[in-house]
Amino acid sequence: MSSEEKIFFTIITPLNIEVRTTVNYWEYLTTMKHPVMKGKKDIVEAVLQFPDEIRQSRTDKDVFLYYKQSDKLYCVVVRHSGTEGFLITAYPTDRVKEGDTIWTK
Repeated sequence: MSSEEKIFFTIITPLNIEVRTTVNYWEYLTTMKHPVMKGKKDIVEAVLQFPDEIRQSRTDKDVFLYYKQSDKLYCVVVRHSGTEGFLITAYPTDRVKEGDTIWTK
């Protein structure tokens, strides 16, 4: 298995979706897209495993936004495909975005 395909983490969400991301994608996410998330793997895993709320994107029904209040409010965005999902992005935010609430703790 090449380093591009090496799984960085796999988490099962409360919706029973197996979310994964690769080492390569995590590196891209934490250096190019949201450097503030560097070293925050544990927070991303906690948001996915124990979210406060899960919303479905208004613009893409396969995209779900997981929210959890930690040291700040975090949003982890995942594309669902059947029972699997993959990480799109993760970032701290000041508010929950619009979308249909489909799960709350």
